[in-house]
Order: sequence, then structure tokens, then C-alpha cells
Amino acid sequence: MAGRTGPQLRGGLRAPPPPAAVYGYGVLGGRLDGRQGAEARAAHDAHRARRDALARTARDLGGRPVASNAAYALPFAVPDGPSAVRLAAVLEDRIAGAYADLVRATEGARRKGAAGALREAAVRSARWRGGNVAFPGLAERAAGADPAATGPVEAAGADGTR
Repeated sequence: MAGRTGPQLRGGLRAPPPPAAVYGYGVLGGRLDGRQGAEARAAHDAHRARRDALARTARDLGGRPVASNAAYALPFAVPDGPSAVRLAAVLEDRIAGAYADLVRATEGARRKGAAGALREAAVRSARWRGGNVAFPGLAERAAGADPAATGPVEAAGADGTR
């Protein structure tokens, strides 16, 4: 696909996954300690930096990034460490999907940056999951994938309702 610099790409850069990942790591980080807590903090920082870089890119292309929501509905409750680890893997899968779309929609330096972000998300997902998937960023095509587990993180009100 030819690289895009117009509204289609700007629209892709406004998609909610990076802010949702920042929010999700904020939730799960409080349920992890030790090595996992440190990994969650590092992932939170990485997603925050990517979110900010994507917003700058959207502005550079003449777009106006959509502001992050106050809260996002999580795909399941996160009451403890094991569910926090599971959420981290789901968030990374979704981020990988967003960056896979960006790889497909761009070329040159933007494609290289998106491919790097896809790789980082795939590595983090594999660490959280304890194994990898055949095609990171294409979770909906993975054998045995639960479509409900790979859908988008929805924006929510501060009370967690959709």
C-alpha cells in the first residue's frame, strides 16, 4: 500500500490504543510489585512516550490529535496480580495491532518507527504471556484467538461505564 500523509494517516494516528495502554498500565501497575512492577512501569513510560510522539506526528501532518479520555473500560476486572499480567498481554496485543495498521499505512521513516513500536509491543506481550504469537499485531487471525479478548479498549466515563 502506498504511504499516506493525508487524512487517512492522521485518522490512524488519532486512534485510542496508545492512550488506552497508558491508562491500562496505570491500573495494572498498582497490582504488581518486584520485577513485574518494574516492567509495568517501564511499559507505562514507553507507551506514554509513544502516545506523545504520535500526537506530535499527527500535528506535524496538519491533524489535531484527539485528547485522551479520563478513563477506558477494561476488557475484564483486574483485582489481583495474575489478572494484571493478563491485562498487560492484552494491551500489548492491541497496541501491536494498532502499529501493524500503521506499518501498512505508511512508508519510509514513519513505517520504520511503527515497525519498531510493533516489535516492542510484541516482545512485551511475549514476556507477559510467557510465549509469543505467530503474527504479532494480527491477533484476530491467531489460531484459537478469542475475538472478545482482542477487541478495542473502549472509552469510558470516569465511573467505568461505557
